[in-house]
Amino acid sequence: MNSLHALPRPVAAGAPHSIPAVGSGHASLAGILRERLLQPRFQPVIDLAQSRIYGHESLIRGPLDSALHFPDALFAEARRQGLHPQLELASFRAGAHGFHEARAQGKLFLNLSGSALIHYWTLWGDEMPLRLLKDCALEPTSIIVELTEQDPLSEHMAALGGAFACLRDYGMRIALDDYGVGNSNLQLWAEMQPDLVKIDRYFFRGIGQDDRKQNMVRAILKVAQHLGTAIVAEGIETAEDLAVVRELDIRYAQGWLLGRPEEALLTELTQPLRDSLRVRTPTPLAQRSAGGTAASLKVEAPAALLDKHTNDDVHRLFMEHKHLHAVAVIDADNRPVGIINRRDFSEHYAQRYTRELFGRDTCSTFMNGEPVLVDLNVSIDQLSHVLISEDQRYLMDGLIITRDGRYDGLATGETLVRSVTEMRIEAARYANPLTSLPGNIPISRHIATLLDDAEDFTVCYGDLNNFKPFNDVYGYWRGDDMILLTAEVIKRHCDPLRDFVGHVGGDDFVVLLRSPDWMERVQRIIAEFNDRAMDLYDDEGRRNGGIEAEDRYGVPRFFPFVTLGVGALTVTPSLCERIRPEDIASAAAHVKHKVKHGNLSLVSERYGGGSLAQLAGG
Repeated sequence: MNSLHALPRPVAAGAPHSIPAVGSGHASLAGILRERLLQPRFQPVIDLAQSRIYGHESLIRGPLDSALHFPDALFAEARRQGLHPQLELASFRAGAHGFHEARAQGKLFLNLSGSALIHYWTLWGDEMPLRLLKDCALEPTSIIVELTEQDPLSEHMAALGGAFACLRDYGMRIALDDYGVGNSNLQLWAEMQPDLVKIDRYFFRGIGQDDRKQNMVRAILKVAQHLGTAIVAEGIETAEDLAVVRELDIRYAQGWLLGRPEEALLTELTQPLRDSLRVRTPTPLAQRSAGGTAASLKVEAPAALLDKHTNDDVHRLFMEHKHLHAVAVIDADNRPVGIINRRDFSEHYAQRYTRELFGRDTCSTFMNGEPVLVDLNVSIDQLSHVLISEDQRYLMDGLIITRDGRYDGLATGETLVRSVTEMRIEAARYANPLTSLPGNIPISRHIATLLDDAEDFTVCYGDLNNFKPFNDVYGYWRGDDMILLTAEVIKRHCDPLRDFVGHVGGDDFVVLLRSPDWMERVQRIIAEFNDRAMDLYDDEGRRNGGIEAEDRYGVPRFFPFVTLGVGALTVTPSLCERIRPEDIASAAAHVKHKVKHGNLSLVSERYGGGSLAQLAGG
C-alpha cells in the first residue's frame, strides 16, 4: 500500500489524541509529542569557498533516558503508529524555535518527508508555511526545507510541486536530501528543481581512495551544473575525503570532521578546521596547463566594510574609481558577504529622495547577498559551470575572487566568458576528432608543466598490436570502435585530478601519470582492454582466436586478437634540465618500440641522468 494513502486522516495540529502517560525514565511517542520533549541537535553546514558556517541542519532527538532517544527508533515508532506527520511537524517546530531562540545566523535546514509535506499541503493549503512555523518568529528566508523521502513519490509529483511552490512563495528554499540512494532520484531533481542537492554520505565515505566514487560524483556535478543547483557533500569524516571534495569544487559540506550535532550552535569554525581550509590543494596540472586559474581574471578593487561604510561611501567609491563595475562588501574578517552592482546602485541613487532616505544607511541596502565567490586557485575550466547556471547575475555583478576565503579582488563576467570561450576554442583546435582527447600540442604543453614541477611523473606511450589487419578485415567503422574502446578504458583507470590522457593519432595514446599507483593502473588498463577487445570480433574470429589477413608484404597469415602494449618512462624533473618536452615524448616512444619488438605488454624504464639522450637518440 502506498504510504501516502496510509496516512491518518488530516487533523488540526494540537487536536486531542488518546495519549498514554509519560513513565519514569522513559516516554511513549504520544507523550513525547504532548509534552514537547523533542530536543534539536544542530550540525553545521560549511561553506568551503568562504571558510565559514553557511547554516545548520536540525537533527531531532527524543528524551535522553528514553528508548526513543535516537532518531531511527523515534521515526520507526512514529510510522508504526501512523503518527509520523505529527512527529515531523513537532520536529520542524522544535528546530525552528531552538534556532530562533539562539539568535543564530545563516540558514536553517529543517527536514520534512514528501508524504508529510503533501499531508499538510492538503490540510492547510496556502497557509502551510505559516502553520508550520506557528508562533515562531524565525525569518522564512533563513529556512531551507530539506526533503527526506523513503517512499516513492513518482505518482504524487503534482501535489509535491504545489507544496514546494507554496513554500517558495513564502521565502523558503528547497533542498533534496540523500541524493543517489533511496527515492531521491533524478526525476525528483528535474521536476522539483531544488535550490540545493545534498549528495548522500555513501559517495564520500573513502572517496579519496575510490576512483569509482569520484567518477560518480563528477557525473552528478555535471547534472548540477546544467540545472544550476548548488551541491552539499554529506558525511565528510576524514581530511583526505574533504581534500577530494574541495578538489571537485563542491562549495558546501557537512560531516563529523566539520562539526558534530550539538545542542549549542557553532558560531565560528574551530581553529584547526580554519587552518586546514586555508590550505588549498593546487589546481590539477591538466587544468592549469590548459587554461589557467581564476587568479588570471582578478583585478584589484577596494571593498566596503559592512559595519562601517554607508551607501554614501559606496557612491563616493564609484565616483573616485570610474572603472569599477561593482564593489564587494566584506565583514570585519575580510570575508565577502555581498556585492553591489554599479549600474543598479546608480539607478537607485538617481531616483528622487533616495540619497536623502538611504544615504546614511548601511551599505547592504542595495547589495546582492549571494554573490558568486571564486577561490583564486580554481581553474578556468571549473568555472565554466557558472556560464550555464540559471542565475545569470554574474554577467552584471561579476565575481568576487577570494584567497583562503577572504576578499582578494573582483573579476567581470565579460572576462570570465572570454576566458572560458578561448579555452574551449583552444581545446577544440587541438583535440582528436574521434576521441576528443588532447592532441600533440596539449600533450607537449602538459609535459612542460610537469617538468616545471618537483614531483616525479610517468609517461606511458601505448599503441595497439595487430590493429591494422583488424581494421582491414572489419572496416574503419569497427576500427573506430576499437580506438574509442582504448580511450574509454584508459580514462576509466586514470585519476583526472592527477593524470592526463592524450591521443597522438591513429592507435597511439600518451598518458601522463602522477598517481603513485600508476603501475597498477596501467596493468588494469591493459587487462581490461585486452579482455573487451575480443568482443569487437565476430563469432568466427572469437572462436579462432584471431583473423586471417595480409601482412604489410601482402602475404596472408594469421593475426591474434588486438592487444594493448605500453612503454612507460618515469621522469624526475630535477634531473631534466635543458630537456625539451619533445625529447621526453621521443624517449617514451623508444620504450614503446621495445614493447612492440619484444612482443610484450609493458616495459618500464626510469630516466636517471644521461640515459634520456641515449634513449631518444636510439
